Amino acid sequence: MPIASMEEPIAAPSLALLLLELRVFMELPRFVATSLSVENLPRGKGQPIMIVPGFGASDLNTAPLRLALRRLGYSVFGWNQGVNVGMRPRVKQALTAELRELRDHYEDKTTLIGWSLGGVFAREMARHQPECVRRVITLGSPINGDPEANNLNTLFRLANLGKPLKTDLEGFRRRVVAPPVPCVAIHTKTDGLVAWQCSLEEPAENTRNIEVHGSHMGLLYNAQALAAIAGVLAEASSDSAE
Repeated sequence: MPIASMEEPIAAPSLALLLLELRVFMELPRFVATSLSVENLPRGKGQPIMIVPGFGASDLNTAPLRLALRRLGYSVFGWNQGVNVGMRPRVKQALTAELRELRDHYEDKTTLIGWSLGGVFAREMARHQPECVRRVITLGSPINGDPEANNLNTLFRLANLGKPLKTDLEGFRRRVVAPPVPCVAIHTKTDGLVAWQCSLEEPAENTRNIEVHGSHMGLLYNAQALAAIAGVLAEASSDSAE
């Protein structure tokens, strides 16, 4: 049964899982150490990649993953929009222009990798500019199920000066359908911030779900996620060569 049509409510991750997010302080140094050696992973040939950070994060948070992917031979860019506090008209215009510039410069489509809320943005960028996007890879992104099944709402309220959230359920349900490009959702069942069921793509010809082990905060610094990303990128390279 498609996740979006499940009758049973999806609960936010438990307090125990939320506390397990502290694992990120062990996951980051381990990732930095192991990602220095990437000989066993498939390599790229300079194809463009943009990584979009999650809510409250910036390009500083995605730097270790960008470095690892550069070591694999890709041309990797941040989103260059500072801290992600939600989609704004200025941010949307800048990202639209950046995708076009990358397409013109590399004469190739860009792979978008989005962590958490950044994956929601990446999917919508691909929906509106499929001619510029090769593929979307999401990392623990709330793209399905119940928009309330997470522990992020408090952060949203704080960022919006305590204003109550106004969830556009109709718009959310429309966005559940994947954009018209290949989409891969990487998720962990021990996610302490987003219910893992909500991080899955609906089954379709252009979608796939990959499970890894770790925390939500650590998905950017997860060796299994890096290996999965490298494999997906290698498939994208072979597809474009056909």
